[in-house]
Amino acid sequence: VFAPNPKLSDFDVKALNVDVLDKAMGQIRNIMVRSHNGIEDFSFRTQESVLTNINKRLNSAQIIRGIIAALSLIVGGIGIMNIMLASINERIREIGTFKALGATNLSIFFQIMMESSTLAIMGGLAGLPTSFGSIWLLTQLIPQQNVPVITSAALLIGLTFSILTGMIAGLFPAYKASQLNPIEALRYE
Repeated sequence: VFAPNPKLSDFDVKALNVDVLDKAMGQIRNIMVRSHNGIEDFSFRTQESVLTNINKRLNSAQIIRGIIAALSLIVGGIGIMNIMLASINERIREIGTFKALGATNLSIFFQIMMESSTLAIMGGLAGLPTSFGSIWLLTQLIPQQNVPVITSAALLIGLTFSILTGMIAGLFPAYKASQLNPIEALRYE
């Protein structure tokens, strides 16, 4: 029987192969429990458990990144919606004139949706050089083996979400503009 050494904090054990790992850990556990007078005041850490822990942390980081991206899209969408609502308020007479000349609700709706989408596309395109600049800055600050890479798929996904955000944010302003009464809009000062 081994006598516990209070100065010993950890030790490494190497199994011959993975097939005998569980059996070896069981034997080591039995020896440790006996040498610690039946008290299991120790723990095991295998490379598999370390890998599982790393994967959990990576999944958590991906969830946090997703939340940050979603919040960014929501803030951007609110900004586009506010810009479009302000634009409509400034152009009420113009929209009323278009409707008085025969523009349909649908044509006004699509005009505002196109303006909203254009704003989003311009924002997405402005984000491209910002992304490349951020990556360049990161390459100056971190080791070369961990350099982030911007792929064409990531750029396409980013632009697609930018356009979708603009389209969703433009729905309410476009509907509001399309429902304006031309007579009341022409009286608006």
